[in-house]
Amino acid sequence: MSSVRVRVAPSPTGAPHVGTAYIALFNLAFARCHGGKLVLRIEDTDQARSKPEHEARLISSLRWLELDWDEGPDVGGELGPFRQSERLDIYAQYARQLVDAGHAYYSFATAAELAAWRAGGQAAGEPAPFESERDADPAQGRQRAESGGDFVIRMKMPREGTCVIQDMLRDPISIEYAGLDDQVLLKSDGFPTYHLAVVVDDHLMGITHIIRGEEWINSTPKHLLLYEWFGWDAPQHAHLPLLLNPDRSKMSKRRNPTSIDYYRRAGYLPAALLNYLALMAYPPIAGEGGAGEEKESFQDLVQRFDLQKINLGGSVFDPEKLNWLNGRYLREDLTPEQLLTALREWALNDDYLRQIIPLMQSRMETLGDLMPKCTFFFSRQVEPALEDLLPKGREAADVASLLQTAVWSLETVVPWKRDAIEAALKRVSEFWDWPIRDVTRPMFTAVMGQPVGPPLYESIELLDVDLTRTRLLAAIDTLGGVSKKKAKKLEKDWFSR
Repeated sequence: MSSVRVRVAPSPTGAPHVGTAYIALFNLAFARCHGGKLVLRIEDTDQARSKPEHEARLISSLRWLELDWDEGPDVGGELGPFRQSERLDIYAQYARQLVDAGHAYYSFATAAELAAWRAGGQAAGEPAPFESERDADPAQGRQRAESGGDFVIRMKMPREGTCVIQDMLRDPISIEYAGLDDQVLLKSDGFPTYHLAVVVDDHLMGITHIIRGEEWINSTPKHLLLYEWFGWDAPQHAHLPLLLNPDRSKMSKRRNPTSIDYYRRAGYLPAALLNYLALMAYPPIAGEGGAGEEKESFQDLVQRFDLQKINLGGSVFDPEKLNWLNGRYLREDLTPEQLLTALREWALNDDYLRQIIPLMQSRMETLGDLMPKCTFFFSRQVEPALEDLLPKGREAADVASLLQTAVWSLETVVPWKRDAIEAALKRVSEFWDWPIRDVTRPMFTAVMGQPVGPPLYESIELLDVDLTRTRLLAAIDTLGGVSKKKAKKLEKDWFSR
C-alpha cells in the first residue's frame, strides 16, 4: 500500500474544530503506517463564511498539533491548487460533462419557488419545482443558461434502486435512492457544492482512501454515483465514529470547548491532546490483566496502527479525562527546563506580557501587584461568584440569557479586535435595552472572575474568542442556565432582529 494517499479537507468557516484534528490524526496515522501521503485541502466554496483568517488559524492549529501533511496550500504539490475556490473552472467542466451525458440537468427554479414548495407543497406531496426540468433538452438548458439567467446544475438521482456502501469499518450499508433528492452540484454563483467538488478533487488528487466522519455516510450514495457516471474507480471509504457530548449527542461548542485554539490557549500540551483524540476511537496499548496503557506518543501509535481496530461506538469527550492525561505528560515527559520552555511558548513570553502590562500598569503600586491582579489572563478557568454576576435589580435568568446573546454576538467578530468587541457588546445592550454598564458588569465577572479589573474590551481581545466563549458559557451555568424552550425563542429573536 505504498501508493496510499489520504486527505483532510476542512472548511475555513470558523474556529478550527477538534473534530478536524481527530479526522486528520487517523488519516495521518494510516498514511504513515503504509508509507503514504496526507493531503490538506481547503474546502472554501462557502464564500459567505470562508475567510482567509480562518484558514490561517486552521493551519496554525494543525501545525501546533504536529499533524504534518505532505501536500497542501502552504507546501504545494503537483496536483494542486489545494483551495477549491481556485479550481472553479475544473468543476464547471465536469458539471457540464454530466449534463451532456444525461446524468445532470440545468434548473431554473427560483429561490421563491423553492421556498414556497418547502413551506407547504413538499409536505402535501407536490412535486418539486425542478421536477419538470429533469428530462429537458440539455442543449436548450445550456442556451438559456448562457443567455444570462440564474441557474443551478442538479444531479439526476435514480428514482429506484439501492446503493450498497462497502465501508472498511462496517458491514455493508444499504441506502435506497428513492429517499435522496436531486442534489445541486453547481450553484448559481458558479461555485460547486461539496458533493461535486469532493468527488472531482479526490479523483484528480489521487486519493485512495477516504477516512472521514460517519455524518457523511448518507451522502456517500451520491458520491459513488458520481464516480460511476464519470467512469472513475471510487476510493475505499471508512467512516469514523463521532466525538460526543456527555449526553452522547454530537460534540458541540455549546456543551464542550470545540476549538483547537481553546486547548492551545488554555495550556494543554499538543502531544496530550493528540493522544486523547486517538483514545476517542482507538484502543489503548494492551497491558497485563486486561488493563491498558493510555499514554502513548503518536510515533508509537503509528507503529501499531490498524484501521480495522477502530472502535465504532463513539466516545464521550471528557475534559476531566483530558486534564488527567495532560497532567501525566507534564509530570512524566518534561524536565523542569522543558516545562519552563513550554510555559514561555504558551504565555510567559515577552509578546504576550508586553500586551498585558499597559492594561495593568496604572493599577500597580509595586511589582508584586501585577500577578495577583491579572491571574485571569493565565488561567484555564475562573470561578465567578453568583452575586458578582448580577447587576443591581437584575434576575439570574435574565443575566444568563443576556450572556447567551453576548456569546452569539461575539462569535460574529472577525477579526478579533477591541473596537469590534465593543460594537458587539453594544448590540447586546441595544437588544435588551439595558444600560451598557448592566452588560459589562456580568461580562467583567464572567471573563475575569471578579467584578472589576483592567479595561474589559482590551482584556477580552487578549483572552481571544475561544477562552472568552468558554468562560461566558461557564457563567451561564453558574446563573442556572437557559432552558431549551427559552433558548430557542431567544435565538429566533436575536437572529431575526
